[in-house]
Amino acid sequence: MKKVGLSLMTAILGGAIAVGAYKMVEVKNTDASTFEDRQKVYFASNHIAPLVSSAGTVDFTQAAAAVTPAVVYIRTTYSSQQSGGGGQDQMEQMFGDMFGMRRQRPSGPQRASGSGVIISTDGYIVTNNHVVEKADKIEITTNDHRQFSAKVIGTDPNTDLALIKINATNLPIVKFGNSDDAKVGEWVLAVGNPFNLTSTVTAGIVSAKGRSVGIIGRGDNDDDENPFSSPNLDRSRAQTPVLNRGIESFIQTDAVINPGNSGGALVNTRGELIGINSAILSHTGSYEGYGFAIPINLAKKVLNDIEKFGKVKRGYVGVQFQELNPDAAQALNIKTTNGLLVNELVQGGGAQQAGIKKGDIITKVDGNTVYESSDLQEKVARLQPGDKVNLTVLRDGKEQTFAVTLKADNGSTLASNGKTKSAEEIYNNLGASFAPLSSAQKQKYHMNGGVVVTQVRPGRMFDQLGIEEGSVITSINKAPVGSPEALDKAISNVKDGILIIAGVSPDGSVFTNRYKMDK
Repeated sequence: MKKVGLSLMTAILGGAIAVGAYKMVEVKNTDASTFEDRQKVYFASNHIAPLVSSAGTVDFTQAAAAVTPAVVYIRTTYSSQQSGGGGQDQMEQMFGDMFGMRRQRPSGPQRASGSGVIISTDGYIVTNNHVVEKADKIEITTNDHRQFSAKVIGTDPNTDLALIKINATNLPIVKFGNSDDAKVGEWVLAVGNPFNLTSTVTAGIVSAKGRSVGIIGRGDNDDDENPFSSPNLDRSRAQTPVLNRGIESFIQTDAVINPGNSGGALVNTRGELIGINSAILSHTGSYEGYGFAIPINLAKKVLNDIEKFGKVKRGYVGVQFQELNPDAAQALNIKTTNGLLVNELVQGGGAQQAGIKKGDIITKVDGNTVYESSDLQEKVARLQPGDKVNLTVLRDGKEQTFAVTLKADNGSTLASNGKTKSAEEIYNNLGASFAPLSSAQKQKYHMNGGVVVTQVRPGRMFDQLGIEEGSVITSINKAPVGSPEALDKAISNVKDGILIIAGVSPDGSVFTNRYKMDK
C-alpha cells in the first residue's frame, strides 16, 4: 500500500513539475514572440471563433461589434514652437486638412486628434506617424471611455506608421488579417473618430490595391502646386533623381474617411484588420470618395521591428528609378511601357554589387510582374538587411535575373500649461527610442547596463542636445538606467523638469547633458 501511495505522489509531483516547466517555457516564448504570434495565442486560448463573412447578406453588425472596442480616440497637444513646419504641415498643405489634424493656429498649446488600433492586450497601439509626430502629450480614450496617457515607442516616417503604448492590461484587440488576400470589390469597414465623433463605422469596397499617391517623402521644394498630379510624372521630369524613401502601396477604398480617421482601422467583413487608414484625396479636406490605408502585412513588419529594436531595420535595393508609362516611354524612346527604369545606382548598394546597371528596366520582383513602384517597394519593405530578392531586368531587349542582397541604410522650448508634465509627456519630449544593450555593445563599452538610442526624432530634446543614434544612456538624474523599464522609472521620478542625461557617444566619448523643461 505504501508503494502505491509513493508511486501516486511521485506521479503527481512529476506532473506538477512538467506543467510548471511548460508554463515557464510558454511565458518565455510569449515574451519573445511577434505581435501576430501573441494574437494567435490570445484568440486560441479564449476560444474565439473566426467571424463568418456577412457580405452575403450585406450585414456588417458582427464585424463592427468585434472591432469598435479596440479602436481608440487619440488627442494630442503641441507646443506653439512644435506646431509649425515639418512633414505634417507639408502634408496638410498638399492635401488639405485631411489627416485628422484640424489644428487651430493661435499662439500657445494647440490640440489635434486622430485614431489608433489596439493590437496587443498589454497596451500597444498602432497609429499614423503624422498623428503623433510632434506631440508633447498624447491622451488615449478607449471605447469604454477610460483615459490613459501614451508614450511613443517608435515611428517610421517612411510608411507613416507609429507604435505607441499605454499602461493597461486585458485590453480588447483587433485581429490581424491578410492584406494580400484583400480583393478589389470586396466590402470593407472603416472605423475611427472623424470630426471628434468617436467610434464611427462606415462601409465601402476596396477600390484598388498597391496605390501610390506620392504623399510620403515628397520633396520640400516641389514646385507642383496641384496635389492631384501624378507622382510618376514628378519623378520622370526631375533633372536629378532623388532617392525617395517613402513606401506607398495603399489600399484604396471608398468607405467614408474624414479628418480624425487617421490611424483608424480598415477591416474586412470578418472583422480582421487589413489596413491602417492614413489619407484621403480631397479638394476640400473632407471626404470626396478616395481613401487610402496602409496594408497590414507591411505594417506588421514595421511594428514588430519598432518593438524589438526600437526602429525599423529596413533593407534597400540601392536604385533610383522612375515608373514607365506610355508618355514616359515615348519621351525616353523606350518601347516598353511597364516597369521601373533605373536612373541611378547607390554606390556600393545591393543592386550595383549584383550587376544591375543604369538604364536597366526592372520588370519583375521574385517572379512577379512590376507595373508600378509599389510592386517593388512593398515587397522589399517587408524584408531585412541581408535578405535576398530576385530582380528581373530588361537589358538590350533581353531579360536577366539578378539576386540582390539588401543593404542597410547608411545615409541615415515648450509652452506652459501651469501643470507638471507627466512621465509620458517627458518621454515623448525626449524624441527618442531605446533598446537594451546587446552583449556585443556591453563588451564594446565595458559596461554591464544601459540602453542604446535606436532612433532620434528631429526637433525634440535628444536632437537638440546632439545625442546621436547609437549612443548609450547610462543614467538620468543620477539614477542608473540599465534597461528601458529603468529609464521609464527614472523619468517618472523627475519632479522639477530638470533632466541630467549621462551616457556614452558612439565614438566612446562620455557625455553629461542638462536639460530644463518648462512646466
